[in-house]
Amino acid sequence: MNHNTPLSPRPLSHLDRAGRRVLTADQLRAHGVPAGEAAGRCRPGGGWQELLPGVFLLHPGPPTSEDRLRAVLAYAARAPQAAAGVPVQPTAQDPHHPVYAEALITGLAALTLHGFASAPPLPSLERIDVLVPRRRRLRSVGCARLVRTADLPAPETVTGLPVAPVPRALADAVAGLTDATPVRRLLTEAVRGGHCEPAALVAELTRARLLGRPHVVDAVDALLAEGRAVAEDRLYRMVRECGLPDPVWNVDLRLPGGPHLGGLDAYWPEEAVAVELDTRAPRPDEDALRSPYARKREHLERLGITVVHITPRKLRDAMRQQATVVRTALMAAGDREPAAQVVVLPR
Repeated sequence: MNHNTPLSPRPLSHLDRAGRRVLTADQLRAHGVPAGEAAGRCRPGGGWQELLPGVFLLHPGPPTSEDRLRAVLAYAARAPQAAAGVPVQPTAQDPHHPVYAEALITGLAALTLHGFASAPPLPSLERIDVLVPRRRRLRSVGCARLVRTADLPAPETVTGLPVAPVPRALADAVAGLTDATPVRRLLTEAVRGGHCEPAALVAELTRARLLGRPHVVDAVDALLAEGRAVAEDRLYRMVRECGLPDPVWNVDLRLPGGPHLGGLDAYWPEEAVAVELDTRAPRPDEDALRSPYARKREHLERLGITVVHITPRKLRDAMRQQATVVRTALMAAGDREPAAQVVVLPR
């Protein structure tokens, strides 16, 4: 018995109806097409093309961007497991839902799929980055450029394809860019467009060891400034739309004739309630409980000032809940001991 012969191979006609144009050699074999026949169909007049080693386009025309993306994923993905000597059998769902195990589109192609206007259009990309586990024994070839990682992130599905999350895709894109202008545009759009928070992106750039590059550091400075501007705008909206009383904005507090206590984004003097936005870039070696933010909050609260600490993510995802926290602090002011007298100065 020839164990290389597929069991009940299915005809290829149903693949055209299902829109399956890209298949691997193993998938073709499961449909009754041996390697020799597949190679023959790629000769002039045969109607097929081998886009990447072992990955075939069942069409004679130029590959579309989707064809190239699927070809790169098919080349890089871990092959499904099957019983020894028995090819993986296609299912009724297979033509509609190809599975790309342990392979994600990343880099500029992923950012384009995520909707970044500053990322190049897919047809202009000569190579497409694909993220795979470090242990995979593959090499970059043709339009597929492999990016290896020890920790594969959970994929996000975009137009039916597994794509790296925005922070990881940005880090992989920035790693291949030497011009400061596109780096700055990509990072700024990530924040301005609401694709991710600055802290998550800076953490990913730190993990990728990209903050030692001067043009990346400059772009990150612009990114953090952009992130603070977006967060401040959301804070203004929270006060206005949730009906909170107007605070004094962007102030410094000092003890009378004494030291500087720190800057605050919003302050209600009569109630001694403050709001502080945490828009800093995280430091891997920093103890969150002993961060500058935590130390300042402890100092102010010893003086009787209630500090509400808000991150940009909380403002974005749970604005009304944060407004409730602030309102509760304002209402509770009458039940607390009077705060120490402080001097409020514009920042």
